[in-house]
Amino acid sequence: MDARWKEEVSVLVRVLGLENKPVAVTFTNEPVESGGREKISFCRALKRAADGESFVIEAGNSACPGGSWHCGLTKPPAGEGMRFIQDFLTRGEKLTHSIVSFHRMQALGSPPPTGLADRVLVGPVEGASLRPDLVVFLVNPEQACRLVTLDHYWDGIPLQVELTGALCHSAIAYPVVTGRTNVTFGDWTARRMQKYPQDVVFVSLPYERMANLVAAVPKCSAGDAPLEIPREIEEHL
Repeated sequence: MDARWKEEVSVLVRVLGLENKPVAVTFTNEPVESGGREKISFCRALKRAADGESFVIEAGNSACPGGSWHCGLTKPPAGEGMRFIQDFLTRGEKLTHSIVSFHRMQALGSPPPTGLADRVLVGPVEGASLRPDLVVFLVNPEQACRLVTLDHYWDGIPLQVELTGALCHSAIAYPVVTGRTNVTFGDWTARRMQKYPQDVVFVSLPYERMANLVAAVPKCSAGDAPLEIPREIEEHL
């Protein structure tokens, strides 16, 4: 079986000195035999996958209703369900000031991938049997900087990132829907509840961008290309 994604990601692990395992996220309708099916949230699954565990998340075992609809397993809430979420985010989690600011958070961001797939696989890339749709890197700021530099090395097009909103939205749904690499800190509740380290940043790479990123490694100083400073610049400095 051709599993080139394992070799490609291993290049980045080596060059960037990654400690957390890159996480494969795959949307599929196919039956899947391997992977845990415990009740788990997407923000928890990302953390544990970076430590080596694999999960199959469906509507029935998704532990977070927000994650279920952010990642397309269920329809977005309406009616009483929406009223509950409005109240919870403004009065419970206190992540946004009002139902108006909450509405803006949803309306001005990308839509969820509603109905995209029956299940989502979340696990380390090194154990992924299916081609990932995304590779999520849990990295420190320096490693994030290098990934971003490698990502736009060839075309120079600036990233259009979506930092805010739920971690499952910014790290999974947004790059899946838009096809854009994203960088996010996640949301404060997810970071606190899952005890993510203070220096962890999430970089989500649509897999179709992976080949160009890896090809940039030997040519870009953010990879392993040597930095060359012309003599006249050195003299000026």
